[in-house]
Amino acid sequence: MTSTLRRMAVAALLSTITIVQAATPYSIDSISAIKDSAKTLAYDLVLYYNGNETGQTPGILPGPPPAGPYYWWEAGAMWGTLIDYWHLTGDSTYNDLVMEAMMWQTGPNADYMPPNVTASLGNDDQGFWGMSAMLAAEVNFPNPPDDKPQWLALAQAVFNTQAEPGRHDATCNGGLRWQIPLANSGYNYKNSIANGCFFNLGARLARYTENKTYADWAESTWDWTTSVGFMDADYNIYDGAHVETNCTDINKAQFSYNSAVWLLGAAYMWNHTEEARWQSRVEGLLNRTISFFFPDGIAYEVACESHMSCTTDMLSYKGYLHRWMATTAQIAPYTHERIMAVLQTSTQAAINQCTGGDDGRTCGFQWSSGAFGGSVGAGQTMNVLGAVSSLLIDETHGPLTNKTGGTSVGNPNAGSNSRDNPTEWAPLTTGDRVGAGFLTAFVLAGITGLFVFMSFGE
Repeated sequence: MTSTLRRMAVAALLSTITIVQAATPYSIDSISAIKDSAKTLAYDLVLYYNGNETGQTPGILPGPPPAGPYYWWEAGAMWGTLIDYWHLTGDSTYNDLVMEAMMWQTGPNADYMPPNVTASLGNDDQGFWGMSAMLAAEVNFPNPPDDKPQWLALAQAVFNTQAEPGRHDATCNGGLRWQIPLANSGYNYKNSIANGCFFNLGARLARYTENKTYADWAESTWDWTTSVGFMDADYNIYDGAHVETNCTDINKAQFSYNSAVWLLGAAYMWNHTEEARWQSRVEGLLNRTISFFFPDGIAYEVACESHMSCTTDMLSYKGYLHRWMATTAQIAPYTHERIMAVLQTSTQAAINQCTGGDDGRTCGFQWSSGAFGGSVGAGQTMNVLGAVSSLLIDETHGPLTNKTGGTSVGNPNAGSNSRDNPTEWAPLTTGDRVGAGFLTAFVLAGITGLFVFMSFGE
């Protein structure tokens, strides 16, 4: 595209955005406007949840396929979004709902491995629930009753189960596999998001507890990920590879939540150590995240958005991108100006397209289009809620530690009663196998689509 045509296209887009902005009911023009907008978005997000209704399962969104579109992990991510919402706005409307959900799904060993999700239980799935529990500890979300697992202990249990030798086999010289049970489709795949969640959680636990073991694990996970080529010298973070090839068949699809989870973890490591190498890594990750995932300053899911081939999972990534970048700006102050400037622009574009539905306030996914595109769901609404509420990051305290006011009770041995060997799971039921079959078809279709897309270049 010539420079003249590009200027014309941008001018047309801005014109469209201006028109849509007049119709959107949301505003980020003031603190009170941001809180009002976030309140409506939180209400609309919770409408997708029916786990508090009679006969439903607390803690999960409708699913997994074919029962509904959402896998177990996305509900864990949603509760984290609502914990952030409470922390940033002060609105406690959904706190009881979050508490019930987070407690219900801990599993019999309080490690976020409930048996009923075995057929699709990945290290990343468990990691998202663990990161939400860690967030609850960091922001002093109301503590569970004394007879229930505590937030910090839950995060430690997730970390400890993932640090077990059985999860880090010799294939590809180490690293976590995508799935936990060997019967699951994807057990032969090692990827950046599973290892990124583990790295992120280790960095945060290191800062919160000052226990060197967590920091050592974070260091070694970073080193492994770069050595295997999942993160390159330019801070591109690729999806993953198969153990049969010794992780040499790297799928070079890039997703925004990968960049965000590693960026936030690196920021925690810098905050914990104040070492120049971690600052350099934070800045390298931030530079690539902004240049790759924010064309024209607006969040864009490069791997799938242009053809709208995004899976239900991918339709929720922008919210984590905004939330984790905002926290990075808070705990690594040298990033603050750059991050908040781009988040402001991106969030404005996000609310501009929230004009769908009978209520005229439903949010879609394609923020840079300037218009509601018709793609709706929990992920799409969660994205905009995360973006809007994150603009309040400077209005409240940063993540706490056990020496700066954090009140959650920990247990360094949490998870010790869990099954050490990830292959030692109860026999799969017929329902489990049906679910695994659907998951296999879904994964194969997704990976095939991504490789087709990648053939067209970045």
